[in-house]
Amino acid sequence: MIRFLYSVLMGLLQPFVRAKLRRRASAEPGYGEYIEERFGHYAEAPGSTGSHSDTNGFYVWVHAVSLGETRAAAPLVAQLRLALPGMRLLLTHGTATGREQGRSLLQDGDAQVWQPWDTPGAVQRFLKHFQPRVGLLVETEIWPNMVAACARTNIPLCLVNARLSEKSMRQARRLAWLSGPAYRGLRAVWAQAPEDARRLSALGAPVLGVTGNFKFDATPDPALLEQGRNWRQVLARPVVVFASSREGEEALLLQKLKRLSALAPVEQATTATKNIASEVQWLIVPRHPQRFDAVVQLCAEQGFSVSRRSQWDGVPQEADIWVGDSLGEMALYYGLSDLALLGGSFEPLGGQNLIEAAACGCPVVMGPHTFNFVQATELAVAAGAAFEAPDLGLAVEKAMALLRSQPQLQMARHAALDLSLAHRGAAARTAQAVKNIVLASRSP
Repeated sequence: MIRFLYSVLMGLLQPFVRAKLRRRASAEPGYGEYIEERFGHYAEAPGSTGSHSDTNGFYVWVHAVSLGETRAAAPLVAQLRLALPGMRLLLTHGTATGREQGRSLLQDGDAQVWQPWDTPGAVQRFLKHFQPRVGLLVETEIWPNMVAACARTNIPLCLVNARLSEKSMRQARRLAWLSGPAYRGLRAVWAQAPEDARRLSALGAPVLGVTGNFKFDATPDPALLEQGRNWRQVLARPVVVFASSREGEEALLLQKLKRLSALAPVEQATTATKNIASEVQWLIVPRHPQRFDAVVQLCAEQGFSVSRRSQWDGVPQEADIWVGDSLGEMALYYGLSDLALLGGSFEPLGGQNLIEAAACGCPVVMGPHTFNFVQATELAVAAGAAFEAPDLGLAVEKAMALLRSQPQLQMARHAALDLSLAHRGAAARTAQAVKNIVLASRSP
């Protein structure tokens, strides 16, 4: 009865979903593409990616809702192809940035579509069209109708690289009448860390083990990393990147930099400003691409000169602040930087992935809000690869102090690289466990 009412609600929300997609498409055109896929209607035959497709093999469905989950899924996909040579990848997403990033994971015969809206009809059409052998939800995405439909059609649906914060567990418990059957209906769960496993088990999820975090298995793009490092070598000043910054955080950074630079009053700041915190070149990389223009405008309104990555002709252009307005180039930005401030951690947003920074040898200074990445944060701090600060202003001061202490900064760089290497293997362990599930599902 409860799921029936939920299904009715999801059906009634469909016109609002369409309207929201149209609004978002004005800023991110990707949201306006293939809209009917979200409701279980597909223009192409299964396996078509716009190139010649192979009709042999079977689908392994991987759902990576957004950009972070898609990046995390990359090493898993590579290991799945080794463990299950006959597979074809069915890749689904919920966001435009996730879908754009996911294109790099596709091979001939694979398919990429939007995640179906969680109504019985859309879910049934999705499963009937693709008929995946197994479904793998990356990190957090649980949808009641999808879980129920997979169980009904004997498609093993698993949660991999699973994480669950205390906040999310409390929310799930408040909706236990809906979330409980969904978690219990999964075939298997493999958690990132013991605490994630404990919380998921408390909700009734069938946790089969702790395999670690796929993000430690991701390898930074070597060409981008080298390019960033080459640029850094010719710069006179150290570079600090504000990585994956979120709305409200950039304003806090700019206020701190103005105080450090003793800028003229705003009403007099119509000419070029003084060089901000002249010891450092600051680079802001917003988390969401639809905010690139807004961040550039914010910097200009505060009296700073700005240079955008998209306008660099061969080398970074001189400016008070650089804005990284590109996708898929975090390895370049980390290679270019001596140190990173971690976006999403200075407002109560849960932080962002610091593992990619560690893999590039870039130490991190973070704020107090890292509840979405508790294990990675604790490991990085314990290793000396990351440092905590109670607010963004003190984080800037900590970053500048580290830059003035080259021995400490070098130790942090080595610690970051060692941390990345020490925790590899989660993707291979998970792929082997998935292989066992697939083989078991084929047994009579």
